Amino acid sequence: MDEIPFGVPRLDSIIGGGAPSGTVVLLAGEAGAGAREFIYTSAAMNALASADPALFDLHYGDLDGGASVPPEVHYLSFTADRAHVEREMSYVMDDEIVEAASRAVHFEDLSPEYFQLSPIPRDWYDDETTSIQDLGAREGQGDVLEALGDYLSANAEGNLVCIDAVSDLVGAVDDVAWTDVAMLVKGLTKAAHDWGGLILLLASVDTLEATELGYLMDAAGGTLQFEWESGGSKRARTMVVRSFRGVLSQLESENIVRFETEIHEGGFDVSDVRKIR
Repeated sequence: MDEIPFGVPRLDSIIGGGAPSGTVVLLAGEAGAGAREFIYTSAAMNALASADPALFDLHYGDLDGGASVPPEVHYLSFTADRAHVEREMSYVMDDEIVEAASRAVHFEDLSPEYFQLSPIPRDWYDDETTSIQDLGAREGQGDVLEALGDYLSANAEGNLVCIDAVSDLVGAVDDVAWTDVAMLVKGLTKAAHDWGGLILLLASVDTLEATELGYLMDAAGGTLQFEWESGGSKRARTMVVRSFRGVLSQLESENIVRFETEIHEGGFDVSDVRKIR
């Protein structure tokens, strides 16, 4: 089975190139601990491989093992448009990387579907001018899960898809129940086996109940958990592979239990590994 790189050089080299194709990976993190930076880096680096090979080689290097970059990178957000995501990416990595990579990323803004039944004023999230002819179409607009499903069915096969963020759906939208979100992840995991490619699901652990997080972890093919660790006078970002079929066994064979991480001009990266002594 081919691997699709996460776009995090040292992590990919440790796990044999990346994630097995056809996998759904949950990126569950505390606020600011690295999960969002990870998904930005994954999208940017995979897109950079085709957008600017020289820049990709400078910041990532050679692909490891049997890994291959997906033909397309898709970034879906429930609450932000392309300009907002690009601006946030520029806080994580060099502008040169963001400018080059963003040309090859397909951004999909699902905020109209996400916010349509909320009391939020439409002009806060929808930049398009609405004409009289548009009103009927807007009233018949599908819900956010339907829009997500349609987009994935049309674009996920063989590609990298970043979803920002599945935790936005939990309790935030009146017409989306927790059971719908749980079934979404289970369905994604099943469909991903046929699609190939790689689907990354961003989730904030601060907004999820323990049982909800546990269910998402069980439904996904793998879970990377991002945490703050306090020690001495400063905090450090760390990452733990909580579960990951086809990958966790490799880490266990090398006695790796936790990754120390950092954010630099190339985005999210692994700075060190901790092993069982």
